[in-house]
Amino acid sequence: MVTYLYWFIVLALVCGALFGIGVRLGKWQPAVILAVVIAVVGSAAYYFWLQQIFVKRYGGVMSITIPQGLQHIGATWKGDNLWIEDYNPKTNECIFREYSRGDLLQGRVVLKNCHPLGASRPAPSTPVAE
Repeated sequence: MVTYLYWFIVLALVCGALFGIGVRLGKWQPAVILAVVIAVVGSAAYYFWLQQIFVKRYGGVMSITIPQGLQHIGATWKGDNLWIEDYNPKTNECIFREYSRGDLLQGRVVLKNCHPLGASRPAPSTPVAE
């Protein structure tokens, strides 16, 4: 809900700039420039700063796709950044990935020989008798 409110406010500011400066004053070039600046700054602020804050503190919505071949184990917050733990059964590794603001700083921790409880591992290969 907070996310929708934020985008409504950004859209209202863009429309207000176009209507207030463009229609009322007849100055379309400054109106369009201001509207574009508001849209770009609003989008950048959301993507690089507000998205995870809205999700963590105010119940916003965010979607993350787990890479193919990994099994999701858990997720936790460290500050305003989301850390996701996945298990790779092929390499027997647990992988912690940081989903940071705007994907600028991505932390990654790999635990080798990880045997998480409840994760399915591939069956060991047995030699075929001829």
